[in-house]
Amino acid sequence: MTLSAGTDAVRQSLASFRQEREADWKAFEALLARVEKRAPRALSEDELLSLPLLYRSALSSLSVARATSLDSALIAYLEALCLRGYFYLYGARRSLRTRIGDFFLHDWPAAIRDLWREVWTSVGLTVIGAIAGYWLVASDKRWYDAIIAPSLAGGRNPDSSTETLRAVLYGGGDHFLSGFAAYLFTHNTQVSILAFALGFAFAVPSVLIILMNGCMLGAIFHIYAAKGLGFELGGWLSIHGTTELFAIAIAGAAGMRIGTSIAFPGELTRMAAAARAGRVAATAMIGVTVMLLFAGLLEGIGRQTITSDLTRYSIGGGMLAFWICYFYLFRMVRHGDR
Repeated sequence: MTLSAGTDAVRQSLASFRQEREADWKAFEALLARVEKRAPRALSEDELLSLPLLYRSALSSLSVARATSLDSALIAYLEALCLRGYFYLYGARRSLRTRIGDFFLHDWPAAIRDLWREVWTSVGLTVIGAIAGYWLVASDKRWYDAIIAPSLAGGRNPDSSTETLRAVLYGGGDHFLSGFAAYLFTHNTQVSILAFALGFAFAVPSVLIILMNGCMLGAIFHIYAAKGLGFELGGWLSIHGTTELFAIAIAGAAGMRIGTSIAFPGELTRMAAAARAGRVAATAMIGVTVMLLFAGLLEGIGRQTITSDLTRYSIGGGMLAFWICYFYLFRMVRHGDR
């Protein structure tokens, strides 16, 4: 008899609790549904002002429900409702357009500036690798086959004639040239991904990949320079290479940041240091994807149709100047921080 009376009392308490407050929960839920589907302008001024009041009422109801151990389903409903209210009232609400704008105007350039030491280290490693590759092939042409994969060489080697090498540079819409350019783009994309992804191994693989990529560049440059086509090759490469090689350098820098953070975490744990470095590196890598796509357009269109050396150098130099100004000279602020 006593147990039955206690159960009835709990039911009456729960029913009374619902009756007193359920109207506010439903009103709050309905307002949230409207602003989540559309925008705050979908509500009237009075409805907007009632949102924080209804949110506090829902929090109060949740507190009482937890303290009195009421129905678990009701507690779960109130928790979900309060969470939705919190994210709407206090969470960052930005449109997709705003997020994209913030990425290009602030987040990406800021990440590259944060990585400036690693970026210029990566550029330096590329130059060192290029000098080493050039010197090795100059000292013994057998090094060329050891450095350059046959698929990348495309039959071009130190024994190729000047006419054969020149045909690659000024072949216009030649089928082989188009395929070779596509292969170069694929190769550089793979280098970028590997330089970043393998950085966790204390940055050693990233350093070696960047060095090897520079070595390949130097080896290819030597066989053209030996035939008096060094200037022409520079223009052929620069029209897209300033963008593509810069992207590879950034990818290597991102891998180095993660690797060095794991190797030298400082006061943080290795996982915490890697997570902090990963946020900057991931932002940089999203931008690298954009740069590689842009380089692909230059490679697939401009380099195949523009045969003037001066025009090629102008485009390549202009792109390099653009990236340097964009990353290091301009200071653009995040949307809403003005």
